[in-house]
Amino acid sequence: MSIQQSYDALARLFEYPRQREELQASFASVAGYLRQNEIQSRLNLFGELVTGSTLEKLQEEYVARFDFNPAGAPYLGHHLYGDNQKKGGYMIQVKQEYSRHGFVAPDEELPDHLAVLLSFLAHLARHGEDEARREFIGKLVLPGINKLIGAQAPRDTSPWFTLVEAAELLCSADCREVPSC
Repeated sequence: MSIQQSYDALARLFEYPRQREELQASFASVAGYLRQNEIQSRLNLFGELVTGSTLEKLQEEYVARFDFNPAGAPYLGHHLYGDNQKKGGYMIQVKQEYSRHGFVAPDEELPDHLAVLLSFLAHLARHGEDEARREFIGKLVLPGINKLIGAQAPRDTSPWFTLVEAAELLCSADCREVPSC
């Protein structure tokens, strides 16, 4: 399992659930990568949720967790800047990086959604752009993930929150040797 495959799989877990089997496969990929690299996580809680729930229940929980809960929303610009002008600058910077590296973000989602950001990291890994990927992580991804975790961690017991923790673990491990991260 490569870092690129792990980013792709984790990105799919942050998308609205459409197939339970796809969630199970993506979970297994991310969990396998973390295990293979001896990275401890609580991601098994999410795996238990997927195994023990119907697709409809997973969809309900996804909407409650990410769509109806602004504090847990997977939009990093929101967590970094709220709704002020600095958020616009962040979004422009993210979109410029996408364009510069030939990544086409999906039209149906904002560029700062974790699924899109993780897909971009997979794109960079697929094209061997390790330095650009790690710089992007350190500058535009980890600060937002850390802010989201800092606001939620003490009281968030949702299995969905373990996806955010997994994103932090994966990104941190990816650029462990790079001081800028």
